[in-house]
Amino acid sequence: MSATTRPGTGPDRPGTPSDDRPDPTASAATTHGAERTDRTTDAGAADRPTPAAVVGGLALVVALAALTRYLEQNVPVWTEGTSLGGVAKSVEFPVYAIALGLLGNAALLALNLRDRLAAAFRTELFIKTGVVLLGASVNLSLIVSAALPAIAQALLLITSVFLFTWWIGGRAGLDDKLRALLASAVSICGVSAAISAAGAVQAKREQLAYAASLVIVFALPSIFLLPWLAGLLGLSPAVTGAWIGGNIDTTAAVAAAGAIAGEDVLALATIVKSTQNALIGVVAIALTAYFAFKVERRSDAQAPGVGEIWRRFPKFVLGFLAASVIATVYLAQVGTDVGKPVIAVANDLRTLFFILAFVSIGLEFRAKALKDAGWRPVGVFAAATAFNLVAGLAFASVLFRGFELG
Repeated sequence: MSATTRPGTGPDRPGTPSDDRPDPTASAATTHGAERTDRTTDAGAADRPTPAAVVGGLALVVALAALTRYLEQNVPVWTEGTSLGGVAKSVEFPVYAIALGLLGNAALLALNLRDRLAAAFRTELFIKTGVVLLGASVNLSLIVSAALPAIAQALLLITSVFLFTWWIGGRAGLDDKLRALLASAVSICGVSAAISAAGAVQAKREQLAYAASLVIVFALPSIFLLPWLAGLLGLSPAVTGAWIGGNIDTTAAVAAAGAIAGEDVLALATIVKSTQNALIGVVAIALTAYFAFKVERRSDAQAPGVGEIWRRFPKFVLGFLAASVIATVYLAQVGTDVGKPVIAVANDLRTLFFILAFVSIGLEFRAKALKDAGWRPVGVFAAATAFNLVAGLAFASVLFRGFELG
């Protein structure tokens, strides 16, 4: 094996982050390449989750979700008539779920069990299932009426926030691939966008892990901060929903903040966030072309086609729309008296999956990646988040002024 084709370097599979790391001794790679390959294979087999670990991790998530439901229903009863009674009534299930997830995270770290059970902490799967079920409670007329301002806000926010983050990342001297990950994450939809961008620009895995950690670190306080700020500023439910949906980076955190702010806010926030999510494929294709033809200047690069956009398109957005269409048609056919109990079952299932997702957010949180990578990217992400906060409020206030959520 030559030094230029050592394991872990060279072109990666399209759509996957690169594991490429600088190697100061090419001759060592030639001599010990086979040995490193064997060790990598053994490490990969050792890291593969066992069925028992997956079942154990899932049991933990379900147990914490059940405890979340129990606390949500009983804490207000226990504190009734005390000074904490008013606060307890206002605390929604996302608060309990995330807090219990973080406590579980700390316990698993102390027991050295988190990495073994982590395969069951499926935040993305849980939240996407919950969002699809949420569609059953969102009338199609709301989606249709919100489509134009939601699309306008998505285009304005993604463009302005992405360019600002790319610019300030350049001023801070960040690697172009990390700049692309951070800009995609903060301007579109957090971890999902970072994963798509990582595949498009062939980013290193540690860069993806770092970007994902930043997303979670900044999304957690946003869950509670934005509903509080919306109340403080006296924003309407429509503007609040548009601001939450356009500003908070992850779909799970948007759902959590929306649930705290109210059912109508949650519905519009999900529509706005889903609109941004739908543009992941377009941004990923643009990054693929930019890095291939401009940054890396590869002579063998080929322009990505429409099929690649579809491959990267978040399919759960279509599930959300389909659920809304089915529920709207169903209620029109059978009437609200017959249909509402059925929709209520879908709502209960949606809440269950949201709780599982919020618990998993806490369990998946990793602070070590932030410590290892230094503070310049943290400053870039913080500045981009602040810019997104202000720009998102401005766009939401203009585009959703007077919007009715009835």
